[in-house]
Amino acid sequence: MVAELARRVADVDALENGVTALWAAVVARKPANASALAAAGADPWRRQHGGWSPGRLSLAGPTPGLFAAPPAGERLSGSEQAVAAEAARLVAAVGVSPYEGAGLACVAGIDAAEAVRRLEAVPVPDEDADDVVDEPYAYEMDEILPIVGVTSVPGGCVVTQPWGYAPQMPGVLTRLSAGTVAYGVYANPKSGNQGSIARDGSLDAWDLHPGGGPDVHDSPDEVLAGYLFRCNPVAYACSFTGLRPADARPVVGPPDLWVRLPERDYWSH
Repeated sequence: MVAELARRVADVDALENGVTALWAAVVARKPANASALAAAGADPWRRQHGGWSPGRLSLAGPTPGLFAAPPAGERLSGSEQAVAAEAARLVAAVGVSPYEGAGLACVAGIDAAEAVRRLEAVPVPDEDADDVVDEPYAYEMDEILPIVGVTSVPGGCVVTQPWGYAPQMPGVLTRLSAGTVAYGVYANPKSGNQGSIARDGSLDAWDLHPGGGPDVHDSPDEVLAGYLFRCNPVAYACSFTGLRPADARPVVGPPDLWVRLPERDYWSH
């Protein structure tokens, strides 16, 4: 079908939302569609978002041999190859979409104990945590929203909550980010994955869409990350903060410890 449509159009490289059909096929990881478009004359090396071409992007993904040998200037740099390799490892390790309604925060440079100290949280007995994990919706949300899991990973720590958005609340992120950076993700059942960034105690960006793919306003590095972590918001958040978890346990549990946040206003922070 793609091949037939490509044969019929006046311009196989026509733009929609600033990109060609070939770009969309590469970003969506549809190599058969991309090959059909290239066979119909689509240009793999046409520069688009962030100065990237679809052909150069494909060199960083799972099908680097999708197009003919890249011309001069289209090969990946050594640093870009390293980013692509670590992205593939991260996606394999933790590339799971968070459960709908779940939240997490990735924090650079501090371990679980320091995160607990910054949050002034107190341990939750294992038996109480197990009851909540088994039947979270048997409780009122205000009873269990203060309970979060915390896990140390290489490069920092992960704060999780399988049933709510607490790790991404501004007052949580800003406390965690003192002297460092934190990226929060909330799998909003109504609007999809939402992201927030806090740096050195201040909320830096919010209403982001981690795992949503490259965007027209992205920098070259952001375009590469958007492609590598499309549909993988957790791996994206880990990469953004330099976390290097070996597996999905920090995300899906069980965490190193469950703790209860103190009662305070976490929205005006």
